[in-house]
Amino acid sequence: MTAPLLEVTDLVVEYPGKGFRAEPFRALKGVSLDILPGETVGLVGESGSGKTTLGRAALGLAPVTEGTIRYDGRDISHLGRSARRALSSEIQVVFQDPYSSLNPSMTIEQILAEPLTVTGVSQADAKARVRELLDQVGLPTDARGRLPREFSGGQRQRVAIARALALSPRLIVCDEPVSALDLSTQARVLDLFIEIQERTGVAYLFVTHDLAVVRHVSHRVAVMYRGEIVESGDGDRVTSAPEHPYTQRLFMAAPVPDPDKQEERRIARRALLDAEKSATASA
Repeated sequence: MTAPLLEVTDLVVEYPGKGFRAEPFRALKGVSLDILPGETVGLVGESGSGKTTLGRAALGLAPVTEGTIRYDGRDISHLGRSARRALSSEIQVVFQDPYSSLNPSMTIEQILAEPLTVTGVSQADAKARVRELLDQVGLPTDARGRLPREFSGGQRQRVAIARALALSPRLIVCDEPVSALDLSTQARVLDLFIEIQERTGVAYLFVTHDLAVVRHVSHRVAVMYRGEIVESGDGDRVTSAPEHPYTQRLFMAAPVPDPDKQEERRIARRALLDAEKSATASA
């Protein structure tokens, strides 16, 4: 069997409590997850479920209290700054908001060339790579000299994706990368993620709150609730026939174009919530 590219084992992340002598807040409670080379694992859950914390921990942006994070067999749970910087050519990120993730005072060429020149790539080679990256994400070559404000939200996210691809990483953490976009733009950007993966073999940890999004892009799906993974498995099964009540609630919360089916989902979701409240009250 293929060894995992990223392997998270019994991961615990705690933050200091607010106030004097307050108990630490445990954002992740013994989470385990793995991603194979070239695979997309969707991590889905509501706001506050811990999904973004897991992505940040993989990037070295959240403290690891217990457990391990291994990348390509190497323990990266507590890397220092220089070692983490060296790993940036292997692990990259696409953030949620294309409007704030790009420096507004830099041209697109400067934004895309920066990670290349920092690693010692010559100016001529960096310019050639920028042209290649723009072509990969479907932007015209003349976009190089323009500023981020001159582009739409979908185009800015394409620039952010191109920046993540600049160093040819093996893993990209995608933190709600389409949630700030309208539905038609979402679909085009998701198709771009799939196309890039098919061409380059990059793996994705795809963090989102939307089951419809992870259904579109994921090979496997893990569902997070209150800092724990409550359900995981094949992407089609988890997103179409969920077994855990929380996943079922997420499924029923997703809008459908048929008003009658939408009403049926509302009623079923309300029944699930009522059943959970009754079970909690009697416990």
